[in-house]
Amino acid sequence: MAGLIPQSFIQELLARTDIVQVIGERLQLKKAGREYMALSPFTNEKSASFTVSPQKQFYHCFSSGKHGTAITFLMEYDRLNFVEAVEELAKRVGLQVPREGGATAPALVLDGPLDALAAAERFYKGELKKSPTAVAYLKQRGVTGETAKHFGIGYAPESWDALARQFPQPKHALDAGLLIRKERGEGVFDRFRHRVMFPIRDTRGRTIGFGGRTLGDDKAKYLNSPETDLFHKGRNLYGLFEARAGSGSIPYLLVVEGYMDAVMLAQHGLTHVVATLGTATTREHLALLFKTTPRVVFCFDGDRAGRAAAWRALEQALPEVHEGRECQFMFLPDGQDPDSQVQEIGADEFRQRIKLAQPLSAFLIGELSRQVQLASAEGRARLAALARPHLARMREGGLRTLIVDELVRLTRLSRAELGGAVPVSGDALAPTSVLDSVSARPVRRALQMLLEQPELAKTVENIDQLALADAPGIELLVQCLQFFLDHPKASAGQLLELWRDDERGPVLDAVAARRIELDEPAYEQEFADAITHLLQKARQGRAHALLALARERELSATEQGELTQLVRTVNAAKNH
Repeated sequence: MAGLIPQSFIQELLARTDIVQVIGERLQLKKAGREYMALSPFTNEKSASFTVSPQKQFYHCFSSGKHGTAITFLMEYDRLNFVEAVEELAKRVGLQVPREGGATAPALVLDGPLDALAAAERFYKGELKKSPTAVAYLKQRGVTGETAKHFGIGYAPESWDALARQFPQPKHALDAGLLIRKERGEGVFDRFRHRVMFPIRDTRGRTIGFGGRTLGDDKAKYLNSPETDLFHKGRNLYGLFEARAGSGSIPYLLVVEGYMDAVMLAQHGLTHVVATLGTATTREHLALLFKTTPRVVFCFDGDRAGRAAAWRALEQALPEVHEGRECQFMFLPDGQDPDSQVQEIGADEFRQRIKLAQPLSAFLIGELSRQVQLASAEGRARLAALARPHLARMREGGLRTLIVDELVRLTRLSRAELGGAVPVSGDALAPTSVLDSVSARPVRRALQMLLEQPELAKTVENIDQLALADAPGIELLVQCLQFFLDHPKASAGQLLELWRDDERGPVLDAVAARRIELDEPAYEQEFADAITHLLQKARQGRAHALLALARERELSATEQGELTQLVRTVNAAKNH
């Protein structure tokens, strides 16, 4: 069945699903207070550390770190992809899964950038059939019609407003980066013109941006969508949805640099391929990759620029390679890219070369050794000095121990003499959450209570004022409050699912996973105390801002009245 699944349907599905029932059919759950517990299905543990919260509609496995909604559990436990998990839950509750653009449902109305992006993809695919030039280019590159359809490849016409005319109200298309507002006068124009278009999808298959390859003489051969609320080059990978859409486990992911490289490798049967989006590999990329597979293979040109790009990828990978994760590097002959190489040597030989990819340890030590003269004592000492900061970025474990052993052999130093490379703990290496600091405690506690009892959102009367509080994470708290006010029957699990691929998702996941050692009646008071504290901070901050302004100019009558009221309220709270 073609088309994307509306987000509104996902929310309705989770509202009708009981996560305890879903997981209870697969694991032996035991009641433990307000939650249920079981042995982890993901690790071989002897005492239960797997919890399911009926209030949050959320599970958390303390031994493996995995957590999520009923959809996530089916993906992890039953090894389903996202669409399959949604279809399985829909079948349980007697719903039929609607698809945007499909025959079973009317067109999806998201009233936002995602809707505009989906409409643009349909438009570009339709225009490809009308463009002999674009079709000829794809044929010349060896792309078949089946492959073009699989990746949703399209064409942006050589016109300033071909797409713009599809949007009488351009706001959402502007927000999606599809259109550009004219600098002089009113109106908008198309960002992509006379380009072969490659849709960039998130892990759910939703189009969040585009890459366009020029068919003209533009200085920029490839042009990506700009950074938007949906699309971030450093957090998305081209082809990941397609790579994960196949059946079975994914033994590895090959990371290449170009759209056409990923497309042509997939056409030759090498489907476990993704491409970076014109940017260096980031920690976020690696986190995304290792969520899918334990083995990542980077494929670069063998020239100087390719090896430099590989080194940057290695530096990002060092903190991420642990607990069975593996990172390798594959270098192509000069003048070759994955597209041309696979067409020259064939898929079987290309697979063999992937198997022979250089391990991270060999690449690290090899590149460092090239910079020194190992025959001299000074060179060996220099190698130790070069290696120390890289070792310090690695977590303690077998791989780091083996790299240290090899360096001991090469430098002829003892482990103690090599020293100075203290491995960073896993907690310190994890991206620092905005809610980890002591100053964020009131926000963190308010969020914990809110996720347990979303109806507490109704007790907050001054959200606009609350947003002014100078506290880490306050914006996240306000967004959560607004969500539960807009969706009064929603559970925490629904919000977590909505933000699964958003940068807010991991932060909120971490909050939801924390246990609360409170009796249920105490939630409301704990929440109220946190909100009161934050409102007090907001009022103090606004009062100080007005006092500072008063030193620069005379306050207006409205500002003076606001200041008087704020000072009175702040003083009353202090004396309470």
